[in-house]
Amino acid sequence: MPNPTQNRSMGILQLSEGEKKFQLRRYAPSEKLQHFVKHYWVVSWDLTGQPPYLQDVVPNPCVNLVMEDHRSGIYGVSSRMYTKRIEGKGQVFGVKFHPGGFYPFIRTALSNLTDQSLALEEIFGADAADYEQQLRSAADPADRIALTEALFIKHLPPQDKTIILINQIIDRIKIDRELAKVEQICDTFHLNKRKLQRLFNQYVGISPKWVIKLYRLQNAAEAMDTGREHDTLKLSADLGFYDQSHFIKDFKSIIGKTPDGYAKPAALQDIRA
Repeated sequence: MPNPTQNRSMGILQLSEGEKKFQLRRYAPSEKLQHFVKHYWVVSWDLTGQPPYLQDVVPNPCVNLVMEDHRSGIYGVSSRMYTKRIEGKGQVFGVKFHPGGFYPFIRTALSNLTDQSLALEEIFGADAADYEQQLRSAADPADRIALTEALFIKHLPPQDKTIILINQIIDRIKIDRELAKVEQICDTFHLNKRKLQRLFNQYVGISPKWVIKLYRLQNAAEAMDTGREHDTLKLSADLGFYDQSHFIKDFKSIIGKTPDGYAKPAALQDIRA
């Protein structure tokens, strides 16, 4: 049985509340697939007799293969926050590719897949139907991962060094709060701006500017969710925003609420607890 990996919330908003409604487990890929796959994930829930739960998610710059009743497919990067409705009893199995990690499988610009989805057979041909049928019969995560890895290895493309570069850039964006402009990325990685934008259009599906924005807002929401920071002025400065008004505008454009409006429910939960 693969060991679950420990990760941050990775864009799942107010995760501590969500975990009262569902269970999320992530599993590392085998060595053969580490170049392409970030992790496998399983979400399971039982809300029998309870009202539906709405889970908000700020996207990551990653393609996901999702196996779910009536909604299985390969999903491109989402350019905005989305809400997952969880009700009844169920389970979803998924594969999160590294940023750029799906490009060798599809060989067309991932910007064409942004906010879109593909059927599995468009990538894996006739093997997709057999895979889906076998996966429905496999309840254990280890069995599902084994079936998925067998499918991927059968269709495994050559490794692509550009994926390594893309992930170096995105890892730097995630940890370096001073990296707030595309020009800074170009200087850091000695890349022409046009080439950088072309690489992200081809391999990621959204622009480097949008990736910077997504991760800064993920960090902001996570800081508020965990109670580390509710002072929006201090938080905007810590995250490298030009000023508080820019922070509020960007936060609302993605999350749909102002930082204060978002933080209030979490603060109320702390008081009630």
